[in-house]
Amino acid sequence: MVQKLDRLGLTPSQTAGPYVHIGLAPEACGIEKPPFPTLGTEIAGPAAKGTRITVRGRVVDGGDLPLRDCLIETWQADAAGIYPGQQGADPAVTGFGRFPADFTSGEFSFETVRPGAVDLPGDQAIPPHISFWIFARGINHGLHTRMYFPEDNLSGDPLLARIEHRDRIATLVAEARGETEYWFEIRLQGAGETVFFDI
Repeated sequence: MVQKLDRLGLTPSQTAGPYVHIGLAPEACGIEKPPFPTLGTEIAGPAAKGTRITVRGRVVDGGDLPLRDCLIETWQADAAGIYPGQQGADPAVTGFGRFPADFTSGEFSFETVRPGAVDLPGDQAIPPHISFWIFARGINHGLHTRMYFPEDNLSGDPLLARIEHRDRIATLVAEARGETEYWFEIRLQGAGETVFFDI
């Protein structure tokens, strides 16, 4: 006998399967002309205002091995600290990126403009940052983190102020490699584990 339900239950979470790249990053799988538009390939177009930067990095597991099959999404403000869709936003900045790690090295790379500080009510501001969402094998829910820039003062960030173990804030700060290039390593476990946010 079928049990009548008053409401539907939640679908259980699953890890990112072997087909995640086919659906979200088809070019990485050799699909040259996917039958749908690929999102996130251009975060900031050629006409975007601000300093162009390159961010490189990798996602590392608890055994210090790079995840070669992870997929990363990013979200950021434009050079003035305004998110796409808000009044005054730079129309050449989508703010959204989606890219896979390299299947051989596990490294990722993307180009964008350096985001500006995001104003908050009450004379507060969030220092320039890029938000990351990581999908990979063994991860039931995407992991949220942020990348901050080493040259910025982070003391006024209201989110960072809530991190109890202050030494872990360093896991959110990229390493400068030249004037316009940054390295950001995301560690899933172990020594130097990156801070992840429960959003």
